[in-house]
Amino acid sequence: MPKPEVVLYTRSGCHLCDVASEMLQQHGLQPTHVDIDNDPALQKQFDQCVPVVMIDGKERFRGRVNEVLLRRLLDART
Repeated sequence: MPKPEVVLYTRSGCHLCDVASEMLQQHGLQPTHVDIDNDPALQKQFDQCVPVVMIDGKERFRGRVNEVLLRRLLDART
């Protein structure tokens, strides 16, 4: 099965965003990073919520990535 498409909505200087990116990479994922501050619509949508993790087009995490739930999501794909 192909790896999931992962988008990480982030912003510069966001510690939780760095943690989320590292965790996703530790699980073999290569997230596409999107800085919400470069797009007013995304900034309005996600301003107080970053990081936001989308997996295969579905929002899965806001604020923090729960490692147990991440593993379950990945296991369910196989």
